[in-house]
Amino acid sequence: MTVSTPEPEFSELLRVFARIGFLSFGGPAGQIALMHRELVEERKWVSEEQYLHALNFCHLLPGPEAQQLATWIGWKLHGVRGGLSAGLLFILPGAFVIFGLSVLYAYAAHLFWFAALFLGIKAAVVAIVAQALIRIAGRALNTPVKRILAIAAFIALFFFSLPFPLVVLGSGAIGMVVAAWRAELLALKTGNDSVSIAPRPWGKSFRAVCLWGVIWVAPMAFVFLTVGPDHVLWRIGEFFSQLAVVTFGGAYAVLAYMAQEAVQAHGWLSAGEMADGLGLAETTPGPLIMVTQYVGFLAAFRAPEPFSPMIAGLLGATLTTWVTFAPCFLWIFALAPWIERLEHAKRLKGGLAALTAAVVGVIANLSIWFLIHVIFTIVNEQRFGFLRFVLPDWASFDWRAALLAALSGILIFRLKMNVIKVLIIAGIGGLLLAQL
Repeated sequence: MTVSTPEPEFSELLRVFARIGFLSFGGPAGQIALMHRELVEERKWVSEEQYLHALNFCHLLPGPEAQQLATWIGWKLHGVRGGLSAGLLFILPGAFVIFGLSVLYAYAAHLFWFAALFLGIKAAVVAIVAQALIRIAGRALNTPVKRILAIAAFIALFFFSLPFPLVVLGSGAIGMVVAAWRAELLALKTGNDSVSIAPRPWGKSFRAVCLWGVIWVAPMAFVFLTVGPDHVLWRIGEFFSQLAVVTFGGAYAVLAYMAQEAVQAHGWLSAGEMADGLGLAETTPGPLIMVTQYVGFLAAFRAPEPFSPMIAGLLGATLTTWVTFAPCFLWIFALAPWIERLEHAKRLKGGLAALTAAVVGVIANLSIWFLIHVIFTIVNEQRFGFLRFVLPDWASFDWRAALLAALSGILIFRLKMNVIKVLIIAGIGGLLLAQL
């Protein structure tokens, strides 16, 4: 059992979370492990029980769980200023890095060497997403009911093109019903469900919702009043605000929905560019969902009027990051006082378990979507009533991308190489093969 020590000085909290922000590579698993080592094992600022308790709580919320866990720990140690500081320091290093990479991408993507480099990165992304699929499936699909939900979610998205929010929230609703009926079908513990008798903190939650609700919508109100609802900045803010509410199950889960909407509905970027963005996000510290900033930058950069492309891109990236992460602070500051009660909410746990199972189907859809669009340069869709079929043009098969994707798979699954090394090797491979 880990025993927590007295809370640190605020200046020390800032220093430690700045360090975590710059070292938080490796996706949620690596980030959570890093914080556990720094804050639980070495400094003992929170106990093992508190850490796991808060992690379970953050899994219940939409948004990146590692960033929200950092925010909760800061809140636990130094109240709102601690939570705000810890959450921002977790985001800002990656935000600055991916902004710089987005600028480079926007200006250099047409260059031969740059396109060749990202041929390899796109191919590596196929293997990286497949690894995420296998890892999450192994952890989440531990009952027949969960496996059925995962298959149903895949079919709903891949063959019927049902909206992502409908699939994941519908799965959550099914899970709540199943949990109330037979919790063991979802492998939920059926112990004592009594809740803490601590007072319900309605006042704190109401004030947090009001304050952070205003913070969330303030830039959108400014955009509406200055450039109007027909401008790309309004569409960016509106889309990513909606996305922030349904980002259950981690970044990979929501990428399929974001890619589908950004590529097909809005036309902000191509499928290949979407894969490039995920590759960029994999190489930077901070939450993987930061790839949204790259999408927002390119969307505004390519429709800049009345601004210059660079100013529009900056505004698009900033607005996207704002509306993506402001809700994360809202959830933590509004719901953290309820953490003990939520830990005992069986129906809520059931909904999360079912939703996590559905996420496996969502990521399977994303995996196939990336694979087809990376190794084929022309992909068509045909519909037969409610059914949708994705049909690649076999004449557009790119053997170089297929070879690099296979190489990346060997490096990840056989040699257990970490993601950044795989991206570097695949990028070099793209440069070499481009000479052929």
